[in-house]
Amino acid sequence: MTVEELAKFLTEREILGAPVIDSEGEVVGVVSCTDIAQNTGQGDQAKIDFFGQGWEDPIDPEGMQKLAIEHESLPVREIMTPTIYTVPENTPLSDIAKAMVAGRIHRLLITRGSQLVGIVTTLDMLKIFFDESD
Repeated sequence: MTVEELAKFLTEREILGAPVIDSEGEVVGVVSCTDIAQNTGQGDQAKIDFFGQGWEDPIDPEGMQKLAIEHESLPVREIMTPTIYTVPENTPLSDIAKAMVAGRIHRLLITRGSQLVGIVTTLDMLKIFFDESD
């Protein structure tokens, strides 16, 4: 997948990041909107343009498309984070929270044996404490 295709994939699904899977189905990294913003050639201005919107605002696909990605055909593997943080599916939430804080990460991949079965994000963790209807 190219960086341009990734930007479209993330914005269409209104998500901020995803695991990167190789041709054999193995998880080889993670990638996020931050990775895209850092590779626009516009420096910090791209981050401000994308992340400067209000907290309540959903991801704006048009805003993402306005970012001038320096190398649109660049493969995702060139901008992904190759470090993968995983926890087994039966990990207590308190341990997941501790791992996220200790690793300063926003998403943990959830595994069943060696198979990827889900993702827990910081937003998922916050939803536990706050009722979205407020």
